[in-house]
Amino acid sequence: MEAAYRKEADCMIVPMPREVDHHVAGNMSREIDLLAESWHVHRIVFDFAGTDFMDSSGIGILIGRKKTMDMHAGKVTAVNLGERVYKIFEKSGLFQIISLEEEEK
Repeated sequence: MEAAYRKEADCMIVPMPREVDHHVAGNMSREIDLLAESWHVHRIVFDFAGTDFMDSSGIGILIGRKKTMDMHAGKVTAVNLGERVYKIFEKSGLFQIISLEEEEK
């Protein structure tokens, strides 16, 4: 997977791939965790601008990073949810633990 993670101040921006499934979930989780720790971020923003599909593995990525950020008094947010991903957030209850922002900040 070619990720273009980037750091802005104490925030890590994670562009999500077109398809978020079990094929990318494990590597993404490890990469995000390693970078978040080495970059000392207190906020992770998941950018879904290019995402068309997400299964339960994608939900796992988000929940796992939320738990990690909670341990460090950090925050996890999501931006640019398309209609399909928005429905997944709604039906899975992700909006109860991960806030939605209008645009990447």
